[in-house]
Amino acid sequence: MKLYIIRHGQTNWNKKGKIQGKTDIELNEEGIKQAKEARKILENCDIDLIVTSPLKRARKTAEIINETKNVPIIFNKALEERGFGEFEGKTQQEIQDEIWNSEILDNYSLNRKYKGVETIQNLCNRVWNLIDELKREYKDKNILLVTHGGVTRAINGYFNGVDENGIIEGLRLHNCEIKTYEIEGK
Repeated sequence: MKLYIIRHGQTNWNKKGKIQGKTDIELNEEGIKQAKEARKILENCDIDLIVTSPLKRARKTAEIINETKNVPIIFNKALEERGFGEFEGKTQQEIQDEIWNSEILDNYSLNRKYKGVETIQNLCNRVWNLIDELKREYKDKNILLVTHGGVTRAINGYFNGVDENGIIEGLRLHNCEIKTYEIEGK
């Protein structure tokens, strides 16, 4: 089984450096172009199923990629971006001093709640449960997951674990960048 992971195409908020979280933002023209380029990259990949976040930016990316794949698409809330509470709509620069350089958001061991930000353990649990479910239900299939930057961190944690300090290494995928994980059959 292969899991192809792709972050959605660019939005105007991505371009402005704003934190989107669960705010439902559309792709911009560049994001549509990026999704079309990703479609070409994935053209020769054997994909049996697409599972996507239902948020507009991921959904549209999945639909563009699927124009040539013509495989089933499943919308799954487990792939929605992490909720960033009061910080949604703000730039990383605006909140840098408050949380971006701290462990508030990303320390799995501390798992702190802060100003409506979804805890890292909650994010990981919903994503890890989905991956376990996909492994059980589609063990002989190759699946494309269309999701968000925060979710890619949880996916990376699933495959690479949490370090001794409680930190899950982020993937830092750019818009429409693709990462592949191989899962041995069980």
